[in-house]
Formats: sequence, structure tokens, C-alpha cells
Amino acid sequence: MADVVRLSRHNTAVAVIEMADREGRNTFTHALVEGLGHALRRVADDASVKVVVIHGYESIFCAGGTQEELLTLAEHKVTFDAHDFYRCLLDCSVPVIAAMQGHALGGGLVFGLYADLVVLSQESLFAANFMKYGITPGMGATLLLPMKLGVPLAGEMLFSARGYHGGTLRDRGIGMPVVPRADTVATALKLADDLADKSGVALRLLKQAMNHRLLRDLPDVIAREKAMHETSFAQPDVIGRITERFGR
Repeated sequence: MADVVRLSRHNTAVAVIEMADREGRNTFTHALVEGLGHALRRVADDASVKVVVIHGYESIFCAGGTQEELLTLAEHKVTFDAHDFYRCLLDCSVPVIAAMQGHALGGGLVFGLYADLVVLSQESLFAANFMKYGITPGMGATLLLPMKLGVPLAGEMLFSARGYHGGTLRDRGIGMPVVPRADTVATALKLADDLADKSGVALRLLKQAMNHRLLRDLPDVIAREKAMHETSFAQPDVIGRITERFGR
């Protein structure tokens, strides 16, 4: 797990988590999920940490669910909220900055948007591509994307399932920094330095306050998305769509 998820320090108050599951291409493999859980528990146990920066490797931030996971969901053997992994950045007690230096697809995009602050790479692709598999969105996407990206753009991304380069999203007016890929992590670390000189208690309190509506509304949204999955995953073409797209 240490090779897949690496925890380091930028300085005393800023922890850095690198997702680098090259074999799994930063999909939600067991190794990546377990590694992230371990890293975040270490952060939670360290009172000196005030801010976390999370990023991927090379041109990949996070590519979402594995083929095995999607097929398991299609067979109704498990639901996406089984372990609440999808919201671990939200549940981290200190502010999290997601440096999306690479592509973020499907659940990988949603995962990153649970961070408190987000920096995007202008060259990378960002897609809420659930509908390409014939399935409705999950992980709270129907609440989180409109909240973070705005209702019109979120609706377009969710319905069309198209990929958008970071530069295109910047032109569409998202309120997040969009910088060249080579500058993404450095930009996030500079932002983390700005936060790190603040009171740790105040940062934690503000995180809770800023996420109040998300925390309040998320349980009902998750219940609705799971109900939609019961129907959409049961459609006869879904397994074929999943198999075909992963075969490309």
C-alpha cells in the first residue's frame, strides 16, 4: 500500500497524499482504497496537520471504478456507499485541497470534488461519464456537481457524459483555479501554505460550516441515487456497455 499511496510532508502543517497506483491506473482498486484509508487515519492522528493536499501521478488523478467493481454493482452484490470511501475527503477533519493534475473520470471526478478546495489542470480531461455505461450517477454526484460546478454545467456533464478539458471548464466560468499541469501541485501547495498559518481549530470549524448543506442533504441524495441504481444497473445492456468500454 505504501507504494500505491504515499504520505509525505510539505512542511510541519501540510500533509501530502500521492495516489500512484500505476498498475490499476488510479482506479478504485483495493490497494488504492486501503492505502487512502491508512493515510487519512495517520493524518487524523497527527494534531500538527492543518491541511492535506492530494494528487495523482503523471497524467492521471483518479479514474473511478474498476471494471470488477462496476460489474459487482450491476449484479447487486454491493452498493457504492458500502464503506463510505467515496466521501473520505469530506470526512477528513482538516481542509483538503485536491490538485487534479491529471484526468479525473466518473467516480474519480466526484471523489476529488469532495475536497474543500480544488485546483485543475488545463490539459486534463474531467468527465462525469456514468451515463456512457448506461447507469445513473452515484457517490452523491447529483448533489455535488451542481454545488461545485454550477447547475447548468453539471447537468450538461452528467447527461452528456462528455469529457471536458480543464481549459474548457475555465472558459465556462468555474470558480476553481485552472493552471498548466506542471503547475497544478505547486499551486495547491501554495494555497495550502496560505491556510497553514491560520488557527487549526478555526480551520476545522470553518470546514464544518462550509460543508453544512452538503452534510445535511447528502444522506437523502445517496438514498435516491441507490434507488436509481437498482433500476439502471438492471437494464439488459449495462454489462455489455461496461465490458465494451473497459475493453477499449
